[in-house]
Amino acid sequence: MELKKVSSHQELISNIKDLQKSYVLLFKSGSTTSDCAINNLSQVENDDLHVFTADVATVRDIHVKYDIKTIPTLLAFEKDHYQNVVKGCNNPDFYRSFFENTAYVFDEKSPRQPSVTVYSTPSCSWCTTLKSHLRKHKIRFSDIDVSRDQSMAEELMRKSGQQGVPQTEIDGEIIVGFDKARINKLLNIN
Repeated sequence: MELKKVSSHQELISNIKDLQKSYVLLFKSGSTTSDCAINNLSQVENDDLHVFTADVATVRDIHVKYDIKTIPTLLAFEKDHYQNVVKGCNNPDFYRSFFENTAYVFDEKSPRQPSVTVYSTPSCSWCTTLKSHLRKHKIRFSDIDVSRDQSMAEELMRKSGQQGVPQTEIDGEIIVGFDKARINKLLNIN
């Protein structure tokens, strides 16, 4: 996969406005975590992906536009609409899974799917069950591994008052644990 550099928000929008799916990695040159994210992203082999990069040391308008305060951060877009975010450095398998989960293309006439974020850890069996349930019903979601990103673990604690995983955020509402009935109701899964 080729990572393409952009030098401004205007250039980014110009590049992505006609793309169904695209991504931009905001990073800071010289940062170990940013170097890790770039390295792991470049290991994902998929020539159909459109992934851009922007160094926040020189490109100062993208992270401000989307209120991003943690670097590195991967932003996901549908056309030129900001949809999702993944913070920190993740392993190549995580990025592959993230791209696959956001690759579903829905009919423009179908109702908008709520924004879904799963907070999980690799060793959590209920997390795996929850994500399998969402994939089975073709629900797009971002998966944040709180064991690898302390700032996200702290943010989750502020949002829910709970440390345990899984936790699911659906359009701003937090569900602690795998509460299948509540998740199905919020996502209109029959």
